[in-house]
Amino acid sequence: MDSKLNASLAEYLTALGDDELVLAQRDAEWCGHAPILEEDIAFANLAVDELGHARTWYELAAELLSEDRGRFPDHLAYFRDAAEWRCVQLVTLPRGDWAFTLLRRYFFDVLEVLRLEGLKSSGYAPLAEAAAKIYNEELYHVRHGKAWLPRLGRGTEESHARMQAALTQLWPYTAQMFLPLPGEAPLVAAGIAPETAGLEAGWWAAIEAALAAADLRAPEKFIPVTRPRSQQTEHLMGLLSEMQMLARANPQARW
Repeated sequence: MDSKLNASLAEYLTALGDDELVLAQRDAEWCGHAPILEEDIAFANLAVDELGHARTWYELAAELLSEDRGRFPDHLAYFRDAAEWRCVQLVTLPRGDWAFTLLRRYFFDVLEVLRLEGLKSSGYAPLAEAAAKIYNEELYHVRHGKAWLPRLGRGTEESHARMQAALTQLWPYTAQMFLPLPGEAPLVAAGIAPETAGLEAGWWAAIEAALAAADLRAPEKFIPVTRPRSQQTEHLMGLLSEMQMLARANPQARW
């Protein structure tokens, strides 16, 4: 690939990694707080999975930019300010309750599986290979969330109300997930990545079916997007200040 395409792909991979790493941090906040022991363990594993996926995307970006694969992921995670991150708002939102957490994960994971299906056929072999490996793990994530949705949506009156409230809270943030990722346009043209907007129909079909199975009512389609990935909120700023504190206090350390 030429240098411009390399730069575009590195930008794209960094955005993917940002989504995964921030979601991993939010998942990790459930350690010791999940409603049952099984889910305490499950969410710790989900967080570790997402952390590993973030590292995979960051390391692929490092290869394209001829950076040190050992230091590059740590630089991206610990030494960038919020304005430099390109994650969607959905993953930055505070932990919320159990219903909020499960529904957020399901919204994100369904789209991720669809994107990975496209990336498995990428014209860039290292990306296709990484996507194939991550895909199998993300399938489990989707199944985990899909099992919980009807359990809460059709559970008690309170669990149903909490799920419906979480759906209402999260819905305004879903449209942003279908904006092009940074660097995406030339990658789509070169057969390296799928078009994000083209994944919306498949995502909507899966979500609609899952919500119906859980007796949940989706709002009318999407609310218009008002914030790009480059414009972050105070939620990410707060998370980063906590996540980066130790590394910034010891900038020469290897983590």
